[in-house]
Amino acid sequence: MKVAIKHRIVDFPNERSSHVIPTPRGGGLAIVMSWFTGITILFFADYIENSLYFALMSGILLAIVSLIDDIISLSPLTRLITQIITAFIALYFLNGITSVEFSVLNITSPIILLPLALIGIIWFINLFNFLDGIDGYASLEAITIALVLLIFSSNLVNLVLIASIAGFIFWNWPKAKIFMGDIGSTQLGFILVILGIYSHNTSQFSIIHWVMISSLFWFDATLTLFRRWRNNEKLSVAHRKHVYQRAVQSGMSHNKTILISLVLNIVIGGFIFISAEIDFLMVPLFIFNLLLLYLITRIIDGRVPFK
Repeated sequence: MKVAIKHRIVDFPNERSSHVIPTPRGGGLAIVMSWFTGITILFFADYIENSLYFALMSGILLAIVSLIDDIISLSPLTRLITQIITAFIALYFLNGITSVEFSVLNITSPIILLPLALIGIIWFINLFNFLDGIDGYASLEAITIALVLLIFSSNLVNLVLIASIAGFIFWNWPKAKIFMGDIGSTQLGFILVILGIYSHNTSQFSIIHWVMISSLFWFDATLTLFRRWRNNEKLSVAHRKHVYQRAVQSGMSHNKTILISLVLNIVIGGFIFISAEIDFLMVPLFIFNLLLLYLITRIIDGRVPFK
């Protein structure tokens, strides 16, 4: 915080901001340093497989470029190329993604799965950045996803991630004293999707269940992008049209918004536990999950229309 303020690495409020006072950013550097230190300790203590460790360590390139972007603002093309390279390296160490089964759908072809995985990683990196717009929101979402992964897999890597974020969220809880910046949001998005693929490959946690527990973020980001595209808006221009942003605009506090998101994730977590025990309920609960999120979107539309 002191370094960011000294060097004016600060987010100043504008018409698209959800905060009202200048706030230092780049706090994600603390998450990243704690994270890479933690998983390296696990690696040398033989608590993490080589494939997962090196896949996650490929995120260092993304972290460096994101930190530079927080300081001097890089071009979107530079950021995208970095994300593509990082995703390729991670998938190489993970050996891609194994077959995906969802009801009658069974995708086994690497020709289909690898491009889907690559696009999925890049999209999740970016959407996590998009959804880091109010105090504590992205931090709490990442902790929730990691906690569900920890419960199903018992993999200590998830515990390291939770601890790294917890040390940051203390300073980021409303009203935030520091923001994580791109270095935090892009890295968390990358870490979570890599952990999801790894857990799927090792049969610890289905990628379909991972899609469910992360749906609060990707549903909002994807639907908002589609609606803006349909409105012929310039997609590269910053905005405040995500559901969580319009919820705050409707009068809800940051605290209330993120606590409602926590309740939603607990409900979705319940869907996952049920469908993990009763296979034939996976598809109905998956659909109900999406309908629930769409219903909430429509409720927010009624309070703050999507113009």
